[in-house]
Amino acid sequence: MAGSDSAAEAPTAPAARAAAPEAVKILIAGGFGVGKTTMVGSVSEIAPLRTEEPLTTAGLDVDDLAGIEEKRATTVALDFGRISIGRELVLYLFGTPGQQRFWFMWNDLAIGALGAVVLIDVRRPESSFAAIDFFERRGIPFVVGANGFHGRHPYPAEEIREALALPEHVKVLLCDARERASCRDVLIALVDQLIDAATGAAAS
Repeated sequence: MAGSDSAAEAPTAPAARAAAPEAVKILIAGGFGVGKTTMVGSVSEIAPLRTEEPLTTAGLDVDDLAGIEEKRATTVALDFGRISIGRELVLYLFGTPGQQRFWFMWNDLAIGALGAVVLIDVRRPESSFAAIDFFERRGIPFVVGANGFHGRHPYPAEEIREALALPEHVKVLLCDARERASCRDVLIALVDQLIDAATGAAAS
């Protein structure tokens, strides 16, 4: 009888813990001075890791400052931040260096990335052509964020799409890299695009 009582009185197993959130690696890429560091810092829920160094006269012959003459520092390795999308998804954000002399790092940063945001400055969109080409060649899904410097958006999203010759499935969004809500909307659009692509692949 004692044996039967012990079975009845045994403590119940603890309730199953909630599943850990899914972690997704996202790159924030684009040309020199388009707002990558600003975006990571604006949207990150933790203090962002930055590897910025002051611009020096030694780089004057290498770095093209046309249109961004006020820039005083540059990312020499990466920016890192994190943002939770709901309770089930955490995005780890890796901002890439923009100068051509640091592009060799992009291949390593892209390892394990499921998607990317390509930021462009519509005043000099050519500075981000290489980033678009990089992700297209590697088949990494991306969205384009047109960063409105000084809060200005002189061109609509569809006009920007045509100028960049982007296919319809690549989303183009007007944004402000200084504003958390704006940056979050861009990241959510990327997540939606990734889900759509995964759903389409599963259905085929």
